[in-house]
Amino acid sequence: MPQHPLRLADLVRQGRPPLSERSLLASANFTLSLIPIRLAHRLQALQNLPYIVVSNPNISQIYNNYLHSLSILLPYWQAASKGRAISTLDNEIKFTNVLAELVATHTDTIPVLAKGFLECRKYISPEEVTRFLDEHLRARIGTRLISEQHIALHFSSQPHFDPGASPTPCPEHPSYIGVIDTALKPALIIESCAGFVADICELRYGIRPKLIINGEPETTFAFLPMHLEYIITELLKNAFRASIENKSTEPIVVTIAPEPPLKHQPGEYPDIKPPSEDLGLFKSDAIKPLDDNAPGVTIRIRDRGGGIPPDVLPNIWSYSFTTFSEDDDVPSSTGNDGLGAIATASTGGSSIAGLGYGLPLSRAYAEYFGGGIAVQSLYGWGTDVYLRLKGVGKVVDKK
Repeated sequence: MPQHPLRLADLVRQGRPPLSERSLLASANFTLSLIPIRLAHRLQALQNLPYIVVSNPNISQIYNNYLHSLSILLPYWQAASKGRAISTLDNEIKFTNVLAELVATHTDTIPVLAKGFLECRKYISPEEVTRFLDEHLRARIGTRLISEQHIALHFSSQPHFDPGASPTPCPEHPSYIGVIDTALKPALIIESCAGFVADICELRYGIRPKLIINGEPETTFAFLPMHLEYIITELLKNAFRASIENKSTEPIVVTIAPEPPLKHQPGEYPDIKPPSEDLGLFKSDAIKPLDDNAPGVTIRIRDRGGGIPPDVLPNIWSYSFTTFSEDDDVPSSTGNDGLGAIATASTGGSSIAGLGYGLPLSRAYAEYFGGGIAVQSLYGWGTDVYLRLKGVGKVVDKK
């Protein structure tokens, strides 16, 4: 079946928790309408890999995880297709438990897949690996987010209210709708991530680079703190490491620039299309303006770390960028290429040397809801990274 593209607006359309029973059941059925299709697409993509690659124990494990997740959701899917949607709170509790199991099952998907591709590098080209991982990781972002959003709404709504018992993040702050912060302040996340990365630098290099935030630090918009934390941490790792290795004493400067409201010429109207009546489950009547027209935020991270060498620059978006030749044996998981770095990420290996995997992963997160990452390198001087994120628009409470 076709996969419905996910919009940030779809995830907040039930309004702020605590949700009514009707809204909670609607959220469960919305989640059920999306996830099995996404799992089936992932299984198909894995089946389309060369047989010798899929038979690798690590990649085979991921395939079986997806098969298991689809099998525990199919009874709900089949019941819904026969007109028996999730209609009682008991059913909704069971369904939420199934979602929690799904999220737990797929926690280590990225490092396990990376280890598998590392071991199979003689049988699959780097271009194929990058193409597969790009698509797979984007799909995984959506599947995990849809699941975590419903779990958070479940534990922050009556009669299940118990945010502390949630197996996935469930913030209690009133600005949150599930895992989405409708008043997210990027400056706070940048400060927090910078502290974390500076601690790593101090531990490993004995140096703590300085960071300055300028622009408009008071900016807020509706977005996912988890996604922004991941992206900012990866981008700051690169900037801090470059500064240290280049012995730069200049601070890393982060500029926060909110996009102005969409301008239009006098006498003309901005292109805001009203939602059509046949949108069904995806009708976004709780969002004004529509998310496609919501202004976002651009964050520039500028370092004086000497820039990216010209021979490295063309490879920065590749997951399998490596310094190993094809004649070498499979490198150990401490290899200094992108896949090696992802493979050791969950085993406590230091991932400060992020260039080569942090960027493509961060770009996948940024692009998921219409944003992006651009890199401008002045070799011999430094690097500017531009992170653009689109907000969800203004969230209005349903009466």
